[in-house]
Amino acid sequence: MRSAAQAYKNVSRQTSSPRELEASLLLQAAARLQAVQENWDSDNGARAKLDDALLYNRKLWSVFVGDMADASHPMPRELRQNFLNIGLFVMNHTVTVMSNPQPERLGSLININREIAAGLLGRA
Repeated sequence: MRSAAQAYKNVSRQTSSPRELEASLLLQAAARLQAVQENWDSDNGARAKLDDALLYNRKLWSVFVGDMADASHPMPRELRQNFLNIGLFVMNHTVTVMSNPQPERLGSLININREIAAGLLGRA
């Protein structure tokens, strides 16, 4: 499995702005989670793929949360705080999914990633 940091580096070469990079990574994480969700019953290795997808998403969000927690970040404090709250939800919900895996629980993580990506790309 590729690490989120390595994926960030690889995608950064293919995109033209940090916002596009972040959106691309969020969409990639959402796609991985959705693939697990869609193949839940038909894939014998679903648990390993679930763990990999959740780990990738958690590492990605860890980078975002760390960035937003930096007081020198140029984003307004209130907006950073909202983003941090979303990040904390993602982290907590990931633990819930890991402790009691159910395919429908992936929906909120998938939707959050897609909505944030849409906002970054100006589609929201």
